[in-house]
Amino acid sequence: MEQSAQQARQLDHLASTPVPPSPLAAFGMPGLGGPAVAAPPEPRPILELEGEAYEDELDALSDWVDDFLLPVYGAEVTTAAPWCLQWQEHSDVVAWLHALWLAYQQHKDPEAGLAGMFVWHRDFLTHAIAAIRAPGGPLSACMTSPDRPAHRLLPGPPPSARTEKVTESEPSGGEPGKQTS
Repeated sequence: MEQSAQQARQLDHLASTPVPPSPLAAFGMPGLGGPAVAAPPEPRPILELEGEAYEDELDALSDWVDDFLLPVYGAEVTTAAPWCLQWQEHSDVVAWLHALWLAYQQHKDPEAGLAGMFVWHRDFLTHAIAAIRAPGGPLSACMTSPDRPAHRLLPGPPPSARTEKVTESEPSGGEPGKQTS
């Protein structure tokens, strides 16, 4: 009976509304009854940013790529592993490197545990670098020899056939499905 009563108390405790943590709880101090500290904003993919926010994030990403990623993991430039000195102009490369950088920040955090950096290497670094620097990848028309710097943006695929059909069937100056007067 005592065990059943104890389990009932545990269930009641787990089902109750949690008390928000005190901003001072990390220091082992009770709260002062004030509002809780707001959580930091969630990181957004760099291609969703605009204007100054995009430029600031690209600057920080460039620092990480130039000061850490390339010196440690850059390897040599070859036809099998091209690179581009103007990689910031390749939006797909920017997106890949930004995601890699965000994962790096998460996995180097002490909360990621002792294996955090191994997980980053295994699950993120290897795949991202292979995709970015693949012989047929986004940088394949750029520098394949350090002695011959090159930069060229390859054209992307055209719009789907469905998009072209919708565009052709639109009345001039109107939106699809809307009648113009």
